[in-house]
Amino acid sequence: QIKMAAPQEKAAGMSNMLKFLKIIGQLKRVPRTGWVYRKVKEPESVSDHMYRMAVMSLTITDPAMDKDRCIKLALVHDMAESIVGDIAPSDNVSKEEKHRREKEAMRHLTSLLPEGLKKEIYSLWEEYEFQSSSEARLVKQFDLLEMILQAHEYEELEGTPGRLQEFFDSTAGRFQHQDVLQLISSLDEERGRHTAKEEDEGKNKTGADGSVSETLLTTPHDS
Repeated sequence: QIKMAAPQEKAAGMSNMLKFLKIIGQLKRVPRTGWVYRKVKEPESVSDHMYRMAVMSLTITDPAMDKDRCIKLALVHDMAESIVGDIAPSDNVSKEEKHRREKEAMRHLTSLLPEGLKKEIYSLWEEYEFQSSSEARLVKQFDLLEMILQAHEYEELEGTPGRLQEFFDSTAGRFQHQDVLQLISSLDEERGRHTAKEEDEGKNKTGADGSVSETLLTTPHDS
C-alpha cells in the first residue's frame, strides 16, 4: 500500500519547492559575466544561455546519445549560479574554489527538494561537472557553441565583426561531435559573409579625405 504524505508534510514540501523555484528564478537576472566585461549592451542572462543549450540538446540526431538526459544536463549545469553568480576566468577564482562554491550552492538548492528529485538533480550536476558521460561531454560542447553563437549575434547587432574574436579563439580544438562540427561550419560561413559585408559597407563610408570612421577600426581587444 502506498503511504500518502500527511497534509502538513505535503504543504511543507510545496513551500520548499516554491523556495527552490524562486532561487533558480534568479538565473533570469544573473547576466553572463563575459559579456558584461566586454561591455555588451543588454547582455543575456544565465537562464537565456541554458535555454538555448536545452533546445540544442533537443535537436540531437545521434542515436547513441540519450536526448532527454542531454536536455536535463543543459537545464541543470549552471543552476548553482543562481546563488554564486557567473564566475568568469577573469575573476581569478581558482577552479577548486569555484567547484567548492557551486557544490555548496547545489547542496543547498537540492536540500529543498523531495529525496528522489534531490538525488537526480545533484547527480546530473556532478555528471556535467566531472564530464563523466558522453552526454555530459556533448552538452559541454553545446555550452561552448551557444557562447560563440551568441558572440556572433552580438557582433551582428553591434555591426562590429571580430570584436568578440577572443570567445571564438577560446574554443579552438574543443569540438568533436559531428552534429556540433556541422553547426560550427555553418556559423563560420555566416560569420565570414557578415564580416565581408561589413567591410564592403565600411569602404563605402570612407570619408572624402580617405579617412575611415574610428568604429570600423575597432579590434577584438579594444574596450
